[in-house]
Amino acid sequence: MKKKVFFSLFLVLILIANISLASYSTVQMEVVEEPVCTIEFSENSGFEKKLIEKNLTNKEVTLQLQVTNEETMLKPTGELVLVLDNSDSMNNFIDEEQTTTRKDLIFESAKTLISNLLEGNDSLQIGIVSFSSYYNPENPGDVSQEGTSADASVVSDFSKNSSDLNTSIDSIQATGARTDLDAGITLASEQFTEADNNKYMIVLTDGVPNIALGNNSYYSDEVINLTKTKLQELGSQGINIITMLTGINNESDPTPTNPDKTYGQVIGEIFGTEETPTVGDFYYVTDAEVEQTITQDIYNSLLPVSQSYTDIVIKDYFPQEIIDNFEFAYVSEANIGEITAEINDENNSITWTIPELKSGETATVQYKLKLKEDFDSNIVDKLLDTNEKVDITYKDFTGTDQEKTSDVTPVLRLIEPPKELPKAGITTMLIGLAIATGLLIFSIIKLKTYKDIK
Repeated sequence: MKKKVFFSLFLVLILIANISLASYSTVQMEVVEEPVCTIEFSENSGFEKKLIEKNLTNKEVTLQLQVTNEETMLKPTGELVLVLDNSDSMNNFIDEEQTTTRKDLIFESAKTLISNLLEGNDSLQIGIVSFSSYYNPENPGDVSQEGTSADASVVSDFSKNSSDLNTSIDSIQATGARTDLDAGITLASEQFTEADNNKYMIVLTDGVPNIALGNNSYYSDEVINLTKTKLQELGSQGINIITMLTGINNESDPTPTNPDKTYGQVIGEIFGTEETPTVGDFYYVTDAEVEQTITQDIYNSLLPVSQSYTDIVIKDYFPQEIIDNFEFAYVSEANIGEITAEINDENNSITWTIPELKSGETATVQYKLKLKEDFDSNIVDKLLDTNEKVDITYKDFTGTDQEKTSDVTPVLRLIEPPKELPKAGITTMLIGLAIATGLLIFSIIKLKTYKDIK
């Protein structure tokens, strides 16, 4: 009798299992709604979450999270004077093959800087001033006008035409014997107009200032003080001064006419250091660093406003029904920043952190939700939000903390379509189940009767 009971139970379990397995194989998934979740950072930038692929046959969908910074890289506006050293030392070769002079390196880099600054930028005009010391081609040894305004000259008036400006640079001859930076920056400051706009001065030199206006006592304290004072004076007028110094082979050597001062001491007293400059920004570099300093470092320092979003944190929350009934897997990892490897059990979320999203960058990550084979049949015919909400925090261009959220999400539904079974298919199944159930009940009754009699 016990054997009949166990057999009946076994038969019922098999039939129930067959019905359950058939439920997964026959249930269908459909996308009821697929709206795009958008959270604006600005008119041109923001976050977007959307369904990008649906494989309903495999009961899976792929969603994409994307953050885009489409802000245009800002460029400086106003007036800029490029102050170029044209002393004779600029003719020194900087390579063993003696094919490239320091003048070639600095001037070509300056031309690249001009082209980049003016490309697509009608709000900036650039002028060019050269400086060294007075040079008389008929009498190269003539020093009668050293320490005067003749030590500097205007190479180009303000212009927005990079081609014309670069042609002007090509015309500069490196002839002066000494370096009168005071004359150069004084003449450059006189080029600025009365307009209320940004004013920039970029000094590119390969020598330590050794004369100044009204003083040609080489490397003297007077020259040092006059040059430093002029830099400070211009800085106090609101002129953004950027200086690059190169070409110093050994700063520990004493200057030739003032042995109490080394080249390094003169540099420090006039320009300060890169960390604590006398005014503006100061770059003290080797020849190998010149090109990057001019075309990248100085260029980037001229951008008036950072166009990057920083400290971006995106939290994507999932409903419990999605957690319980769908498998989660990344299709592609985050191309910028880091994202949690799996869903957090405590709050049902994934967290994506992006330290910085620069202008023109797009950060993307994709993940897939696939129905589990052992899903809860109670979710059939229910509307299933793929996400509960998205919370985003970030810092905008001014460094102000921002916090935004959205509950817009694609919606899924599982449906059990009408079954079309072969003739007698459903009848056979029901009859089998009825027989097994009847046999089970009969066996239990017989077993109880048997025990009562006994």
